[in-house]
Amino acid sequence: MTDFTYELDADGVAVIAWDVKNKSMNVMSREGFVELDGMVDKALADEAVKGVVITSAKDSFAGGMDLNIIARMKEDAGDDPARGLFDGIMQIHAILRKIERAGMDPKTNKGGKPIAAALPGTALGIGLEIPLSCHRIFAADNPKAKIGLPEIKVGIFPGAGGTTRISRKLGAMAAAPILLEGKLLDPKKAKSSGIVDEVVPADELLASAKAWVLSAKDADIVKPWDQKGYKFPGGAPYHPTGFMTFVGASAMVNGNTKGVYPAAKALLSAVYEGALVPFDTALKIEARWFTNVLMNPSSSNMIRSLFINKEALEKGANRPDVPDQKVRKLGILGAGMMGAGIAYVAANAGIEVALIDAKQDAADKGKAHAESILDKGISRKKVTPEKKDEVLSRILPTTDYDALKGCDLIVEAVFEDPKVKAEVTAKAEAILGDDAIFATNTSTLPITDLAKASKRPEQFIGIHFFSPVDKMLLVEIIKGKQTGDVAVAKALDFVRQIRKTPIVVNDARFFYANRCIIPYINEGLRMVREGVTPALIENAAKMVGMPLGPLQLTDETSIDLGAKIARATRAAMGDAYPDGEVDEVIFWMEEQGRLGRKANAGFYAYDEKGKRQGLWDGLIDQFPVADEQPDLQEVQQRLLFAQALEAVRALEDGVLMDIREGDVASILGWGFAPWSGGVLSWLDMVGAAWAVERCDTLTEAYGKRFEAPALLRELAENGEGFYDRLDGQRADAA
Repeated sequence: MTDFTYELDADGVAVIAWDVKNKSMNVMSREGFVELDGMVDKALADEAVKGVVITSAKDSFAGGMDLNIIARMKEDAGDDPARGLFDGIMQIHAILRKIERAGMDPKTNKGGKPIAAALPGTALGIGLEIPLSCHRIFAADNPKAKIGLPEIKVGIFPGAGGTTRISRKLGAMAAAPILLEGKLLDPKKAKSSGIVDEVVPADELLASAKAWVLSAKDADIVKPWDQKGYKFPGGAPYHPTGFMTFVGASAMVNGNTKGVYPAAKALLSAVYEGALVPFDTALKIEARWFTNVLMNPSSSNMIRSLFINKEALEKGANRPDVPDQKVRKLGILGAGMMGAGIAYVAANAGIEVALIDAKQDAADKGKAHAESILDKGISRKKVTPEKKDEVLSRILPTTDYDALKGCDLIVEAVFEDPKVKAEVTAKAEAILGDDAIFATNTSTLPITDLAKASKRPEQFIGIHFFSPVDKMLLVEIIKGKQTGDVAVAKALDFVRQIRKTPIVVNDARFFYANRCIIPYINEGLRMVREGVTPALIENAAKMVGMPLGPLQLTDETSIDLGAKIARATRAAMGDAYPDGEVDEVIFWMEEQGRLGRKANAGFYAYDEKGKRQGLWDGLIDQFPVADEQPDLQEVQQRLLFAQALEAVRALEDGVLMDIREGDVASILGWGFAPWSGGVLSWLDMVGAAWAVERCDTLTEAYGKRFEAPALLRELAENGEGFYDRLDGQRADAA
């Protein structure tokens, strides 16, 4: 089985077509590189070949490198992994450099064979780095195609020459969005930015590339950086303009990443240092920095969680073995922000939706929410008016429960009140068919208790969406004690239909995500009461990779919601309730009417337009700042361990059933330090032994909430990590 085919036409143009079998999109493997290299050699050695076109037999060009291979590169690199990685990367550089030089004389730059890339569709990662080594890039006029280098989003950077070529082609300033943000462009925008040379009708793609190959002269195939007198666009680092560009880029990178994402800093270093030296030396510098990133556990953890584990969950890694449960018609009870958001994502995925509320104007408002999202898409040219009409036509806003007839899944999204939920459950089940599944959207209420209102608890399940529904990628599926396999499969298939990432957990108060994020918030509030400077708390969180500090997060989710959850938890736990110190802060804020962002008043001050102005001065008047402040690392460790220990306890309790779900959910659900690969990967990264040692120190200083769970102590004693144990279990099963 081959990944590439080779065909020489009557005009002397060799067409190398990429077509990985059994894959919807091409991905590069080690074997693929060997094949491509051999075919390039064949074309360059054959006198009958006048030039080459590298294209794809699929609708797209390529989705990038197989990240499973990148994840294993360090392990496969031998006893000296850094040397093994560097040598492997340089072999890839040699293949692409061979394409770029195309057999031309090194002194005269003459005698080479023109090589064009013809991109029928999406070209990402190595799927763009190969074309960048070609002499001209043709792209089909396909507005759905995406062209770019998204590697930074999974903890690495373009390491097959993409960093060096893009920066030398566009200059550091213009290359920044492509490299540092992983920005993806459609073909026309890629052309206007200078990445793609020509955009042609799809049916003329190959012919256009061949015509150029046959007409190209020696001067047409020499890259600017291989010509005498080449100057770095926008100025090299020692040029006044270039100097300011790199100073600004360094500030931007550190401002955005807080220094915790090694790939961004390494990428900028590769561009800066590479701009000071000849091209081939720059490739070596890029390879060294790429090796540096691959040797950092952050990159392998991010790849594992954000690509390998995430993809496995989206493909149904923990799906019960029951027939397909794709949703045909969805009923939603409650047209508030949550119900309206669910209606939009379902209708956008092609599902017919009955959106029910007690009042018609509320149901209509729910549909209007979907319309507003689509209108924003139109304004950004990401949605067409026709698409908008199509999506909205699938949503029926009504007060009539008879509209639920024919629904095979119901998602209830009414108030977090068991009595209200019980009422709508009974009303809906009176209409539903025997096979329909009933799902309740709740963030805190135990599913097993809510299922008591159902006549068929085996068909009752929890589906916890995160707000805003259209943007948040994670959906938490919660099994009640009597929930059956068909209900689990239905929920999983639905979440996959709406293109989100599911995790499946067992029932318990707060489930998994909220169980872990609430201690993070509470730890921040405890520190406020202790007299820790609020700015230290917030900045410590951001500097360790949390997207929001605990005080800002409380403002965003609303302070009165936090107070409501605290009262409900206190009522449920009685004397065992551990968070009285936290309540002192949250209840006082509630009494002051400072309910968070929605009220333009919370831990932060806001202007009349709702823009955050900084921490509210009144907070330190009520909770004075202590004379002695903890150091930065101690604050960070308290915030991280508050989350991590709760994740381990959830695993011990059987609420969390798969460590992969624990990591993916921690990043997608509440943003746990993505650079770490997730909450359990972070514990593996720092080591169980060190974690236990720190837990003992924090327990002595701050109390039992920091006690190391038995599972963590066991891992420490055995010198294991969570993933070591998972890998061992897989080996035993095999």
